[in-house]
Amino acid sequence: MTIAPPSDQLTAGATERRRPARPNGRAPGRTRIGYVFVSLYALLALAFGVVPSLYAVVLAFTNADGGFAGLGNFTKVVGDFRFWPAVLHVTAYLVIWLIGLVVFVVGLALLVHAVRLRWASTALRFIYYLPGALAGASSVLLWLFVLDPTASPVSGLLRALGFDSFVAVIQPGNLPAIFAIIAFWTGAGGWIVIMYGALNNISTEVIEAAQVDGASAVQIALRIQLPLLRKWIAYMGVMSLAAGTQLFVEPQLLSQASNAVVPNDYSLNQLAYQYAFQQNDFNGAAAISLILLVVALLLSWVFVTRGGLFEKE
Repeated sequence: MTIAPPSDQLTAGATERRRPARPNGRAPGRTRIGYVFVSLYALLALAFGVVPSLYAVVLAFTNADGGFAGLGNFTKVVGDFRFWPAVLHVTAYLVIWLIGLVVFVVGLALLVHAVRLRWASTALRFIYYLPGALAGASSVLLWLFVLDPTASPVSGLLRALGFDSFVAVIQPGNLPAIFAIIAFWTGAGGWIVIMYGALNNISTEVIEAAQVDGASAVQIALRIQLPLLRKWIAYMGVMSLAAGTQLFVEPQLLSQASNAVVPNDYSLNQLAYQYAFQQNDFNGAAAISLILLVVALLLSWVFVTRGGLFEKE
């Protein structure tokens, strides 16, 4: 004797049979839209990233006539008397900037996160982020006034440090610190907001358990929050390193504003610009760009491996 299933089971079974299969549990429409967005990004990355990079590789290993040059372009630019001073300038700037980012961005993010008043925390995040609203060139133009003791709102501080003129402030020995301050003022606010969001993702149960065990705010920051921020700090280092090696706008504008007190080949990007548009040597400029790319990739690899950026929890 066969027992008929309940009517609700029959209805459910019919519904399951009529329901179209969804790949990976996602609606087909959403999948197609996702492919559209990814394809647009892929086309832009191919047109303005991959193709120019491959063209630079071709230029770097060929001469002006299109013949194979081997490492000739690289030995030429490395032997240029302007190359190693530019390397030292960019290196000093990166060291100051990256240390400042790690110390002050993480410290300020912890400070904002520790503020319990919602309106105060929101106001601080807005204030930190506000300088980033200015474009890079506009930021440098603003700093031209800040660095001039005759017009600066902090002229008293500049004079107290022994600077009585704009030329005295922008002497080449002072430039790595100046460029690091400008870059920090422009970009640190966005990273503070990102670090603040990462801190909000830390489980409150973990923090509360540490507080119950008698941990102070400093101990919680050093033993819980900072280790959990390690990947975000590594990510900040990679992105900041990629941007920092491309130093160009700041020294270029200061060079024009100071009547060449700041040399127009101060950074490697400026030197590549000189090769391409002053000496008409695009092959040498491409060689410098590849050297920058390789160095940035190697340093980024250090950040990724030491920071465990792609490690699974």
